[in-house]
Amino acid sequence: MSRPTSPDDRVLARRRQVGERIRRVRERLNLTQTDVCGRSGIDIATYSRIEQGHSSPKVDTLIRIADAMGVELEDLVRR
Repeated sequence: MSRPTSPDDRVLARRRQVGERIRRVRERLNLTQTDVCGRSGIDIATYSRIEQGHSSPKVDTLIRIADAMGVELEDLVRR
């Protein structure tokens, strides 16, 4: 059985960019992390890890975040 490999630096950098983008959109909309979590059903610790780029969220989670903010999914992940 093979061990899972760690993401390469390119993937980790992109994950941080996505987290930063999510944070900027949230702040532009004057929402707190608590606001987004309450609307999306995501716990605050998980959400915080996503914004910090420490967690790789599933697409379903990104959709829930986008819906909670009232934006399109692509607004959170585009460069």
